[in-house]
Amino acid sequence: MPRIEPEEQDFDPESFGPEEAAAAFAAGKRLFDAGEYHAAHEEFERCWLASEGGDADFYKGLIQASICLYHLGRDNVEGARKLYSGHRRLLAAFLPSHAGLDVSGFLAAMQTYLGPRLRPGSAPADAGIPPSLGNLSAAGD
Repeated sequence: MPRIEPEEQDFDPESFGPEEAAAAFAAGKRLFDAGEYHAAHEEFERCWLASEGGDADFYKGLIQASICLYHLGRDNVEGARKLYSGHRRLLAAFLPSHAGLDVSGFLAAMQTYLGPRLRPGSAPADAGIPPSLGNLSAAGD
């Protein structure tokens, strides 16, 4: 399966302020929950490109989770498998919650959904509800 190449953009991280970041993060969560994983990846990538310090890994983890599910939806189990451990490693640093997201709940939902589908020799499973970001708000974060 061919590599997913980033779209050509006129994105300037220097002009991407907190309001734009909040809007992109919210849009990314909505798109993720709608199963539009590639589009969610694009929104999270804007946040990642404009972030500094530790938050960059948070957004990179969400990017990898999005593309993991995108690959799985296109029956590219090997591509999904490669991103599965990466998103877990990156988001683990933000346990139990970060940026209003229940990271623990999200990682558990991803493991429940993806674990059986990504085991070597397993057949793609049709049952189950994909993980959601919108219903995993963290209290007090």
